[in-house]
Amino acid sequence: MSKRKHTGKLPVQELLPVKAPLSVLALFSLGQFGWSLASYAVGNLLVYFYLPPEQGTPMFPAFIFQGPVLWFFTLIGLISALGRILDGVVDPLVANWSDRKDTIRGKRKWFMLRGAIPFALFGALAFFPAEASEAGTNVVWIGLVIGLYYFFFAFYVIPYNALMAELGHTPKERLRISTMVSVAWALGFVAGNSMYALQGFFESRGDTPLEAFQTGIIWLQAVALVCMLLPALFLNEMKYARQVSSDAPVLHSVRSVFGNKNFRWFLFGILLYWLALTFIQLGIGYYTTLLLGLDKSEAFSFSLISFGCSFIFYFPVSWMAGKYGKRHLMLGAFIIFALIFLITAFSPYLPVPKLYLMYGLAVAASVPLAIFGILPNAIVGDEVEKTVSTGGLQVTGMYFGVTAFTMKIGISIANLVFPSLLLFGRSLENAKGVQLTSLAAAAFCLLGWLAFRRFRE
Repeated sequence: MSKRKHTGKLPVQELLPVKAPLSVLALFSLGQFGWSLASYAVGNLLVYFYLPPEQGTPMFPAFIFQGPVLWFFTLIGLISALGRILDGVVDPLVANWSDRKDTIRGKRKWFMLRGAIPFALFGALAFFPAEASEAGTNVVWIGLVIGLYYFFFAFYVIPYNALMAELGHTPKERLRISTMVSVAWALGFVAGNSMYALQGFFESRGDTPLEAFQTGIIWLQAVALVCMLLPALFLNEMKYARQVSSDAPVLHSVRSVFGNKNFRWFLFGILLYWLALTFIQLGIGYYTTLLLGLDKSEAFSFSLISFGCSFIFYFPVSWMAGKYGKRHLMLGAFIIFALIFLITAFSPYLPVPKLYLMYGLAVAASVPLAIFGILPNAIVGDEVEKTVSTGGLQVTGMYFGVTAFTMKIGISIANLVFPSLLLFGRSLENAKGVQLTSLAAAAFCLLGWLAFRRFRE
């Protein structure tokens, strides 16, 4: 059995720790399901809750000012964007702290265990404003809660992602782990999307829309918390993870990552991908009700079909990535997503039954979702190994921290721009703003395709 020595300062591990069996990887993947579910509400429902679709009687009370501020922005858009920017700033700090951490039970788990509870708690509190009606107090409260939520989001997720690369000791193992956690992420996203159906269920039991929504949020965050805690408590990091302690200061680690020119092109493509993906995550409720004219519960059907079908492609994508390379699949995924967004934008004018059109778009989206779900994390792990093999620093946490920072910049921009575009129209009579969001997402995908062409595998 592999043994570890502990000096009291830096953990010392053999170069090749024990290969993690499937049961350990399944336990690890539960953490991915948990944080995917815990992050769904704030990441995708905040705008829906504080700036709901206009369909006759308002679904929720107006807790904050609904109109434009600073000419073109919205309060909820600014709060969301600033929260994501804070999250992005915290990412490299947590990444460096995690790389340098010295604990006998595992430097990544130390963060996961302490971050899980406040992560889930503040994710729920974001939907419980301080006042029952529109008030400045609510703006302060939401801003504070969102700031704390994103801090603990980074506190759990960045070390978790670094551990993912460290559990995989070869490119093949990393691709396998990336596939498993991608399945877990998709299941978490689908479970989060059940919020629309849960709201309808609790409404049918006599709750108001507000009460039903808040009850659903509590249930989902509770499930997420349990799943996040399981690997933090029971995974043996010191036995299975290949780790080297780093004393590099944060700025030196950041410079090391950005000094990788090839990786910079990868980051640019990822930024544009997350811009586009966040638009569809924020917009699914609007696209379903205002462009396709369907009931809000069909938003859950879209996610269930698209992510359910994506599972069919997970293992073919893994096989094709090994045979043809990850870059080619990523380029194809950008194009497919761009076409889906274009069709969505013009869906009100297409002479096709809208329910069937939604099903078709959901199935089509499953292919790029599988590709983007699996390959980016595997690519980051490969870049870490390539850097180390050529004499560079092993700063696994920082590579994932910078990737997360880039992702969150994209999400921040999306959270700022998306609600601003809705000001052009978010009603059945005028859905121009909703159409603009879909066209913007298509443009982001095309730009991402151009950027990723410069990446070399």
